[in-house]
Amino acid sequence: MILSLSPSSVSRILSSLCHTRTMSTVPPPYRFHVCANWLSAPPGHGPKRRSVPFSPDSALGIWRDSSLSWPRPGLSRTPGEDFFYIQEMRNQSGVSFGVADGVGGWATSGVDPSLFSQALMYHCHRYAKVGWPGEPEVDTTKEYEDREAVEGWELHPRECLKLAYQATLRERAVIAGSSTACLINLNASSGLLRAANLGDSGFMIIRSSSVFHRQKTQTHYFNCPRQLSKVPSVIGKLSNEDMDTPEDADVYETKLRDGDLIIAYTDGLTDNVFNHEITSICSLVFRSGGSEDAQVKLISDRIIEYARACMYNQRRTSPFEKAASLHGNFFSGGKLDDVTLVVALVREAI
Repeated sequence: MILSLSPSSVSRILSSLCHTRTMSTVPPPYRFHVCANWLSAPPGHGPKRRSVPFSPDSALGIWRDSSLSWPRPGLSRTPGEDFFYIQEMRNQSGVSFGVADGVGGWATSGVDPSLFSQALMYHCHRYAKVGWPGEPEVDTTKEYEDREAVEGWELHPRECLKLAYQATLRERAVIAGSSTACLINLNASSGLLRAANLGDSGFMIIRSSSVFHRQKTQTHYFNCPRQLSKVPSVIGKLSNEDMDTPEDADVYETKLRDGDLIIAYTDGLTDNVFNHEITSICSLVFRSGGSEDAQVKLISDRIIEYARACMYNQRRTSPFEKAASLHGNFFSGGKLDDVTLVVALVREAI
């Protein structure tokens, strides 16, 4: 799934994007080339889940199917228990994207873990569509009395996560479930990245072929990440101390530069692939040339293909094996899991 965000490429944005009036005649200085890719864990991995998907005629089902319909390598039809969203924000002011990893343990209770992560990402997309990545913009080239009224509000990723979580709790089709979440907003005017991360999904910024930043994971203990949850009423209402909330998400912001690469991912990637391997893949793709759209797509393809090879390799020491050893647990080789990632390349107008 590729989305090029520039004034000349509005016609290629997601079909679900609302059409709004442009508030400024000045093109934004930053544009972003964004691509999503995914790989589901092999059949038979983990508890067998009872799948009752959202109706394809529902708003959520239509959005889900649209998100999965873009051309891609075809390694997996769906992201398994993971999901993602990519959404241009109000008036082409930026782009918002994120990933979520549904907690597979719910399958043992007869709950489809994918429904919670899909609903959470759907509602993130809904709120991001009408929000601004920073302070709402007006056309400063016009006289004050001629400036059009600005609609919408500044939406921080953590606030977006909070609103989306509340909406997910109201979804009747989601009986129960849990998910990690990583949300990122990129501002096309200022080049500012803002992020909110809860759990062991995350993101990294690659700058000049090196990892400039990698978001720290949040866990209660080894292999038990912080997570947003919906608990069935039969279990009873849990106290705030027993539940993670969007307010527990770590936040981060930084000014981006031309050529920066942002990769948001679920833990299936970082449990199997080391940082230096990811940067090597990106460097090799950039050296091969091509358009920005082609580069981000090829990067996402190559990372997914390499993650797939690593998770099936039981003779190779994986990041998850190293982490398990540090916590006194034995694990050997790659870790079978869903992998979902969103890759964004930053370009700054000269």
